[in-house]
Amino acid sequence: MEKVKINEKLNLFSDHWNPRIVGELNGQLVKVAKLKGEFVWHSHEDEDELFFIIKGELIIEFRDRQVILKDNEFLIVPKGTEHRPVAKEEVAVMLFEPATTLNTGNQYGEMTREKLDKI
Repeated sequence: MEKVKINEKLNLFSDHWNPRIVGELNGQLVKVAKLKGEFVWHSHEDEDELFFIIKGELIIEFRDRQVILKDNEFLIVPKGTEHRPVAKEEVAVMLFEPATTLNTGNQYGEMTREKLDKI
């Protein structure tokens, strides 16, 4: 049982859209990632997804609207909801998701990360 220093974890990598596992609890993974640019439209059939903004501004696009998240704000995207994260500038984010959650949900492609590093 050790505390996790989020900024130290974020300093260990510089790539975008490649979440790292920083903790686990009750079948959920706690992940951190750096995001920049547009992600793919996708949904998660069986899992809700929580985006917590550590630093920066993230736009979560839905087909009918968008939500802008800033430092220390979070949004839970309900399972089955199609969405696309967009970061005009680099964003540091923490994600809370079931261990079974694939980052691209129902879409597979070059941004899909099937195996995540634990840091």
